[in-house]
Amino acid sequence: MAEAKSEEKRWRDLRKRFLSALVLGPTALLCVWLGAELYTLLIAICIAILTWEWVHLCGMRTRVFPGLGVPLAIFLAGIVAVIGHSALSWAVLVAGFFLAWTGAERSRGRRGVPQQPALSLALGVLYIGIAGLCLIELRHDNEAGRDNILFLLSAVWASDIGAYMAGRVFGGPRLWPQVSPNKTWSGSIGGLVFAMLVGALLTLVLAPGSMARAAAVAAILAVATQAGDLLESAIKRHFKVKDTSSLIPGHGGLLDRLDGLLAAAPVAALLALGVGYGVPLWR
Repeated sequence: MAEAKSEEKRWRDLRKRFLSALVLGPTALLCVWLGAELYTLLIAICIAILTWEWVHLCGMRTRVFPGLGVPLAIFLAGIVAVIGHSALSWAVLVAGFFLAWTGAERSRGRRGVPQQPALSLALGVLYIGIAGLCLIELRHDNEAGRDNILFLLSAVWASDIGAYMAGRVFGGPRLWPQVSPNKTWSGSIGGLVFAMLVGALLTLVLAPGSMARAAAVAAILAVATQAGDLLESAIKRHFKVKDTSSLIPGHGGLLDRLDGLLAAAPVAALLALGVGYGVPLWR
C-alpha cells in the first residue's frame, strides 16, 4: 500500500503537465510555422506575462513605476529589434536595465514600494529581455529562422520530457539538492540523451544536415535548458516562493514553464551567429 501511494505521488502531476503541454505546444508551433509576424505577437504576449510575474515576485505592480519600467524597457528594445535595428535594440535593453535599477532605487521608501534591493527588479529586464531579443532575432532570419526556432523548441521540450521521465523512473542521487531537491542526475542524463535523439531525427524533417552535428547542437541546448531550470529554482528560493504564479495548471507560472527556453535561446542565438545568416544551426 505504501509503495502504491509513493508511485502515485511520483506521477500525480503528469496529467496536468500533459494537458497544459497539449494546449501550449501546438499553439507555439502554429505561430512559428505561420510566419514571423504571428510569432512576434506570441513573443510579445509571453513577455507581457513574464514581466508581470517578475515584477510581482519583487512585490511591485506593472501598472505603476518602478515596476512599469521592466516591461517598458523590454518592449521598447523589442520594437527596435523588429524594425531592423539589432545593435540599437541591445543598447536600449542595457539602458533600460540601468534606468529600471536607478528608478527603483530612488523609489525605495515611498509608500507602496517594498524595501528590497532595486537590483532584483532591474535584473528582470536582462533575464527576460535578452531571451526575448534572441528569440526575435532567430525567427526573423528569413532563410533559416523557422527551422532554427523549431529545432530550439524541440530540443528544450525534449530535454524537459526526458529529464522528467528518467527522473521519475530511475530516481537516484540529487543533482543539486540545495537549489532543487527534486532534480536527479538520472533525469539530467535522460534529458540530455533524449534531446540529442530528437535533434538528430529533426534533420530528417527540417533542413537536412549532419545528424551527429545536430545531436551535438541539441546537447548544448539541453545543457543550457537544464541550467536555466536550476537558475529558476534558485530565483524562487531567493524570493521564497514555490511557483512564480498559478497561471498554468501543473506548471505554476510562465516563468516556471519557460525557464529552460530563457537560458537556451541566447545560446541558440550565439550558435546562429557562429554559423552565419540563413544557415541552420546543425550545418
